[in-house]
This record gives sequence, structure tokens and C-alpha cells, in this order.
Amino acid sequence: MYWTLELASYLEDAPWPAYKDELIDYAIRTGAPLEVVENLQELEDEGDVYENIEDIWPDYPTKEDFFFNEDEY
Repeated sequence: MYWTLELASYLEDAPWPAYKDELIDYAIRTGAPLEVVENLQELEDEGDVYENIEDIWPDYPTKEDFFFNEDEY
């Protein structure tokens, strides 16, 4: 399983919180690339609810990871 920013972007508008099956269904319905569906299928299914993308990809970059001053823009 591998994630990139592009692949993770397909889940930004997912119906969080969600179960694994709900995320797979969402990815298929929205036309996400096959890699997104495959990554979701590889998640361990213990009946857990995923609150956000960070629960799936812990290294998902957040706004704090980017070094820019929002006041300049």
C-alpha cells in the first residue's frame, strides 16, 4: 500500500467518519483511480471507524507541514 498526495486527494470529500467498506464504495462511485481502491482494500478490517485521512495515512501532510506565510498571499 502506498499513498501520494494525488491519491489521497480523492478522499478529501469522503463522508468522514466512515468504515472501510464505505470508503471503498465512495472511491468507486466518485471514479477514483484503481490505486485508491486497492489501497483501501489493503486496510485491516477490524470494524474500526476512520475519522479522517490521517487514520489511513498517518504521514499525510497538513498545513503545518508547509512553510509559507498565509499573510503574504
